[in-house]
Amino acid sequence: MGTPLCILEEKRKQAKSRLEEIGYFSDTKIYIGMATCEIAAGSVPVMEIFKNELKNQKNIYISQKGCAGRCNLEPTVEIYQKDKEPVKYIQVTPEKAKTIIEKHIKNGEIITEWMGK
Repeated sequence: MGTPLCILEEKRKQAKSRLEEIGYFSDTKIYIGMATCEIAAGSVPVMEIFKNELKNQKNIYISQKGCAGRCNLEPTVEIYQKDKEPVKYIQVTPEKAKTIIEKHIKNGEIITEWMGK
């Protein structure tokens, strides 16, 4: 058995490897609100659209996020891209999700009228 420091280093390597496998270090990260309130507001179909439309895209990580405490703005989608300011879209419908994918994710065009603060 190794020293505590060796054991800790091995666990760190395993954790990093798991994060790499799921794409956590991708240049584009998309977080869809999936707290109970966001699910009630319609976030499940929004999440499905992002996952289905982008499943073959490299370097994109899609995950869920918890409650932001702004129920009137839900469902929300946050997009983080390397070397760019984060963008938060509010009241995202399945139709808006498709447009966000085409305009923002694929073409780099931020849809400012759908953004929240």
